Amino acid sequence: MATRLHRYSSTKPLHSISSLSFSFCSLATPQSQPTQEAINPAISCNDNENHEQVHKLRVLLQQGRMESAYSLARSLVVSQSPFSSPCELLSFLSVACPSIKLNLCNMLIAICCKSKMHSEAAELYGLMRRDGVVPNFDCVRMLIESLLERKQFDKILDLFNEMVDLGFRPDRYMYGKAAQSAVKIGKTKRAMELLESMKSRGVSPNVFVYNVVMGGLCKENRIKDAEKLFDEMCNRKLWANKVTYNTLIDGYCKVGEVEAAFNLRERMKKDNVEPSVVTFNSLLNGLCRAGRMEEARRLLDEMKENGFVPDGFTYSILFDGLVKSGDGEGAMHLYTEASGKGVKINNYTSSILINGLCKEGRVYKAEELLMKLMDEGLVPDEVIFNTLVNGYCRVDDISGAISTIERMESRGLRPNFVTFNSLIDKFCGMHKMEEAQEWVQKMVEKGVRPSLETYNSLINGYGKLCSFDSCFQILEEMEGTGIKPNVVSYGSLINCLCKNDKTLEAEIVLGDMIGRGISPNAQIYNMLIDGCCMMGKLKDAFRFLDEMLISEISPTLVTYNSLINGLCKKGKLKEAEDILHQLKNSGYSPDVITYNSLISGYSNAGNAKKCRELYEAMKMLGIKPTTKTFHLLISGCSKEGMDHLQTLFNEMLEMNLAPDRVVYNAMILCLAENGDLEKALSLQEEMLSHAVLPEKMTYDALILGCLKKGKLSEVNSLVNDMKPKGLKPTSETYNKLIKGYCDLKDYHGAYLWYKKMLENGFSPNVSLQDDLTSGLRQEGRLQEAQIICSDINSNGMDDWSTSEQRSAEAKM
Repeated sequence: MATRLHRYSSTKPLHSISSLSFSFCSLATPQSQPTQEAINPAISCNDNENHEQVHKLRVLLQQGRMESAYSLARSLVVSQSPFSSPCELLSFLSVACPSIKLNLCNMLIAICCKSKMHSEAAELYGLMRRDGVVPNFDCVRMLIESLLERKQFDKILDLFNEMVDLGFRPDRYMYGKAAQSAVKIGKTKRAMELLESMKSRGVSPNVFVYNVVMGGLCKENRIKDAEKLFDEMCNRKLWANKVTYNTLIDGYCKVGEVEAAFNLRERMKKDNVEPSVVTFNSLLNGLCRAGRMEEARRLLDEMKENGFVPDGFTYSILFDGLVKSGDGEGAMHLYTEASGKGVKINNYTSSILINGLCKEGRVYKAEELLMKLMDEGLVPDEVIFNTLVNGYCRVDDISGAISTIERMESRGLRPNFVTFNSLIDKFCGMHKMEEAQEWVQKMVEKGVRPSLETYNSLINGYGKLCSFDSCFQILEEMEGTGIKPNVVSYGSLINCLCKNDKTLEAEIVLGDMIGRGISPNAQIYNMLIDGCCMMGKLKDAFRFLDEMLISEISPTLVTYNSLINGLCKKGKLKEAEDILHQLKNSGYSPDVITYNSLISGYSNAGNAKKCRELYEAMKMLGIKPTTKTFHLLISGCSKEGMDHLQTLFNEMLEMNLAPDRVVYNAMILCLAENGDLEKALSLQEEMLSHAVLPEKMTYDALILGCLKKGKLSEVNSLVNDMKPKGLKPTSETYNKLIKGYCDLKDYHGAYLWYKKMLENGFSPNVSLQDDLTSGLRQEGRLQEAQIICSDINSNGMDDWSTSEQRSAEAKM
């Protein structure tokens, strides 16, 4: 029969049994397990009536009257009298009549399986295998069903493997259940092997097997492999059912291929396969993950039009999508709509909505919602209260968080490590380490053991305060309490050390980490590489890169970006371009950070042409520049002329990037230097209208422009305008003023600025004093020239110039 389990001729002796049978069943100990030698019929069956029953069972089995034997055996097994277990009955009858052992074994296992005596069935199977008895197909099938009922999927695989080793040929049912079990325990590769084994042995896979394996592949996001199986199934003329389509649609949505999911739904319609609530929920989930909420709303309407009533899970998906897209108000409206239609909002759905509101910073609205839900009969659990505690911490309302913990306890709910960790992490983030430690103590007093996350928060908190001794003490304390630090524990410490230019100490921590058996990941090496690059230690940075590669840790985009940035800072632009090629060859695409580093390097090198080329390359690749990109471009291309800068400025506005103070200053300076004072002043007005406050550099640039145009009254207005804004002219400002007035031959005006400069504690540079003194003498202002020379002498600045001419002039 095709559906039977056939047995191959096997060269393996029956007593040569693998230990797999013992791995999935719990046999009685040798002391309690009856053996053939230990059974004493007189002791085991001392009642005449019971003895008659057992004798009758043996006769029925010997005569092949299986139905009658089954009924009698069942009454003996279920009543558990006169034997303590089915294994004892089997052992007794096997001694009395060995010829009936095989039939009796199969029969007793069938009885136990059908009577839900799963442990007894497993013990019987173990006893059979130990004695070299092989069960029949029906027996194996029932054992599989028994194990399925108890979700013992690993033991199903053990049983399957043992049967194959014994020379049996599994049928479609056994293959299906084995593949299902493999997927359930995350062994998708094994499920694929089972499918291939079916085909190679001539056992045609059915839709169930394909669905199971495709489901496993989709769980691992291997949607392309699942597609291949779908096509293979269709080529075998097997019709995809609702489960098939739902499995693939859900798989597409989870990897973000929403269009492919909807295309498959259209194919589902053509194949006359009716959708289900699961179909719509999967599609809704895909749209919500992609932030396509308008389409999700339309799909919800379509779902209702098709006669499906949205369930709690449907609303959970929509709530999650709305709050993640920043539409907390929309989530609240949807909640009101669902409540009005009598949809029961359970704790899971409520927690999603409350969590979304809390993440938006609307914890007080979340509190209002909770009160309303409680009025409607919701009993909040620890998860909901923990969400609120975290929400209060997010909005810096520590008293609200503590109050929520107290409310939680008043309702008979016990705070757990998640509850305390939210508060402890917040104190650590606020650099309030004493308060954090106090709450760790309260945590312990409440009988809650600090978790790995608790200690990681403390390490991060102390690290940011550069209290590295405390960090090491916590690592020792963790070891003492039996909690092993993980890569996050060491990562927090290494990151803080690197940010404080302590790369040598960070490397020591790395060595300690590896010594404790904790393997560093790419993020750890990225911290070290970036720290070295920021300090200009490029040799060390590349040494860490070599360590990564030796450890078979693939560099990430962050790794390459750190190296490019470090090389550009050092002016090693050719080497930076080489790393860019390595980045591309490794399968990564450069991002805005990559290009900003390169543009910065070429900008500092004065290579405006290369800056423009890199900018154009960015646009070609669809990489959107940032405000920082334009800082670098405007600075690097300032000598290219105002037209070019204006083009960059306009493009920045077209990209909806708001110019900041750095951009405005650069543009105003360039306009001023090019003599376009009117546009420079207009840009300053625009700057103020966008609430971007000018700074000293802004005024210096405008003063320069006014001086170039000879608008001296505007110069005075600009200097006077600085004071109310808390800006004071610096030495550089005064030097610009003196030089500007000298260039305009207004030496008296320059002299007045010179006096103000001295009054504010600054001294002009050498060449300006030369120019000013010479100019004053030419205009006949010998007294002012003499004053300047006297100031120089009184300030001990005789060596300020060795010019004989100047010395002579000073004596006149």
